[in-house]
Amino acid sequence: MSFSSNAKAELCRAPISRRCCALAEAYGVVLYCNTFRPDQLRIVTENPEFSARLPRLFKRAFGLEFDQLPVETGGKRIFHIGDPAKLRAIFDAFGISHEGGVALHVNYGMLEDDCCRVSFLRGAFLAGGSATDPAKRYHLELATSHRMVSRETDALLLDLGFRAKTVERNGSSILYFKQSEGIEDFLTFLGAPVCAMAVMEAKMEKELINGVNRRVNCETANLSKVVNAAGDQIDAIRLLERRGILETLPEKLQITAQMRLRNPEATLAELAGMSNPPVSKSAINHRMRKLVELAKE
Repeated sequence: MSFSSNAKAELCRAPISRRCCALAEAYGVVLYCNTFRPDQLRIVTENPEFSARLPRLFKRAFGLEFDQLPVETGGKRIFHIGDPAKLRAIFDAFGISHEGGVALHVNYGMLEDDCCRVSFLRGAFLAGGSATDPAKRYHLELATSHRMVSRETDALLLDLGFRAKTVERNGSSILYFKQSEGIEDFLTFLGAPVCAMAVMEAKMEKELINGVNRRVNCETANLSKVVNAAGDQIDAIRLLERRGILETLPEKLQITAQMRLRNPEATLAELAGMSNPPVSKSAINHRMRKLVELAKE
């Protein structure tokens, strides 16, 4: 199952108890479903848990049933109501006129209680929401074909402390979250704490992997610098040897040069520890710079 399916399955475990909350959830479903018009209600879903919840939800909210059992097409289940009396009952329950042209909007009067706001947004996500696997990227969205509904849902989210971004895509109005914290908080608010925890765990795993990669890259870069510097030093010492200059240098420089030739992969700190008597890393560094400068001259 996809992460989005898991989130919807978790949300569908919420009980359908108070009728006001059932109405609010059904409100979110119809405003974010595939088709909601005075002549037709059509809900399409691939989620089995949502398919099982819908008949119970509509029975509790409106006291009615769908026109027929869902028709399954290519894994998708289609719920349909075309009966004028049933559609009129649904529109009346939401205080929407079903006469003439219908401009759908969010009736905030139905969402005065916090429990009803949660239920409304849960219904919106079940019908028109999706969430990407957080192991791949962070993205959660609510999509509806009704622009005014999207704007008013955005206002509701702001009132609840959620800051979603908006975009128009293929004739749909989208509200979406791209930050892991926003997705975690929103899923927790809807009633999916397990999936919210999965987002948090994915984020921690990414941060751990990124941290390890940064350390490895840093160590690799440092090692490359050491190797390159040692190579330059050895080339300089070999040149001084060929020109007969090395044997004319002070004893400390000759000793340091021989130590480098015998230990081509050692760091300056390691060479300092090998000295007898031991010297500081800065002293070895100074001697190496002197040898390289002499070779250049």
